[in-house]
Amino acid sequence: MRHIIIFDTTLRDGEQSPGASLNLPEKIQIARQLAQLKVDVIEAGFPITSPGDFEAVQAIAQAVKGPTICALARSVEKDIDRAGEALAKARKPRIHVFCATSEIHRKFKLRKAKSEIVRIAVDSVRHAGKYTRDIEFSPEDASRTEPDFLAEVVEAVIDAGATTVNIPDTVGYAMPEQYAATIRSLRETVSNIGKAVISVHCHNDLGLGVANSLAAVMAGADQVECTINGLGERAGNASLEEIVMAIKTRRDYFQCDTGIATPKLFATSRMVSTLTGMQVQRNKAIVGENAFAHESGIHQDGMLKERRTYEIMLPEDVGVPRSSLVLGKHSGRHALRVRAEDLGFKLTDEQLIVAYDRFKILADKKKVVYDEDVQAILEDEFAQVEETYRLESVQISSGTHSIPTATVRLLNLKGESLQDASTGDGPVDALYKAIERLTGVKARLKDYRIRAVTVGKDAQGEVSVEVEVDGRSILARGVSTDIIQASALAYLKAINSSLSRGRKPVVKGSKARAASL
Repeated sequence: MRHIIIFDTTLRDGEQSPGASLNLPEKIQIARQLAQLKVDVIEAGFPITSPGDFEAVQAIAQAVKGPTICALARSVEKDIDRAGEALAKARKPRIHVFCATSEIHRKFKLRKAKSEIVRIAVDSVRHAGKYTRDIEFSPEDASRTEPDFLAEVVEAVIDAGATTVNIPDTVGYAMPEQYAATIRSLRETVSNIGKAVISVHCHNDLGLGVANSLAAVMAGADQVECTINGLGERAGNASLEEIVMAIKTRRDYFQCDTGIATPKLFATSRMVSTLTGMQVQRNKAIVGENAFAHESGIHQDGMLKERRTYEIMLPEDVGVPRSSLVLGKHSGRHALRVRAEDLGFKLTDEQLIVAYDRFKILADKKKVVYDEDVQAILEDEFAQVEETYRLESVQISSGTHSIPTATVRLLNLKGESLQDASTGDGPVDALYKAIERLTGVKARLKDYRIRAVTVGKDAQGEVSVEVEVDGRSILARGVSTDIIQASALAYLKAINSSLSRGRKPVVKGSKARAASL
């Protein structure tokens, strides 16, 4: 199949999002992640704009292997020289030069005639050829440029040595069919177009960045310029994850492919979101929190019977562990039964009716019913949790220059007092390791949360934990004015819950992994 080159400009255009500035180590971290994602080209920055941008391009050019490393430059010699210098040690360097071509830019920004624009474009491409053979040229605001003049510029820069010609929809003005027609026209009218790759760079001002890019691919474009999470100037750029997954999911329609390692999309999205501080909206396609979540009872029932009824992609294909059935007022009995089983409760039909009635009452009061809520309902109605172990005392030793140590004493069913101690990465880690040594239950701490139940210095603290034992998740809470004691109570309650569901204690001394807290 035809290979579509993925040109990532997160570190250049994406960083131009207001408030999304990155420091040098962060840029290198993202660039390395993009290399693991297997993007073809990384536009690392605009070296002339600042010493920091120059250093970033230079550092990425040296540190990152695999993708072509690209630097942006205006059609000005000093810009191109700076870009060439920054890319001097790149294994596969590319210089990307641009010059505005639309009438509005010529008249108000550049104040130059068409002939001058052509000359500037040609001279800049030739000058970039002193540093590399891989040269990309962009006629800025191409989608608003007169078709005949756009074709003239494109033909001239290819003759001058451009190996990629990018056709930007700089202000997100184009419509998909209009934009596709522009690409088709260039293929038909530019005599030397076969000597260069046609690229597209679409902004999202009208929410059409991805649609325009995909329309261009269908019209013959072989490179798409995009960003992680759709970051970029104003409303952003075409989203890389949406472009890639549209092509992958509808390979039958596009008849082309990318080389992207799609299982790394979710992790890359989260990294960029964390480092830029630009939060991903919950309903964002592909990588949003709700992208593989279902609340409607009809949808949930269909999903539980056959995933393909309501999902066109596997969540694992983008790096999301699994789909989620979000319990809310639209959920049905089938979803509640499955969630109850996940929490360790096998309900009869009669019990399901009782639990569902209580669930619906709660769901009318809350937007989302969490696993803790479901477990509380089920335990209140049906569970008989026997206290196999009871907390007698806990002693913690911790400080800036000491190793955290916990000593725990438990009472078992026979009334015998058991005591053990353990060290850990933090006081809670040490505490949980000591409890596991005493009970012999091997557990994995998946979640740990603290909140104040009341206000003031004497407020009670509530600790909520999610523990996995033998592949089953168990949720538990502990409350105390001593947060360490609350932590112990919550964890021990989870252990007791696992034992009351048929798991027998094993020999003392089993090791377990807990979070460093």
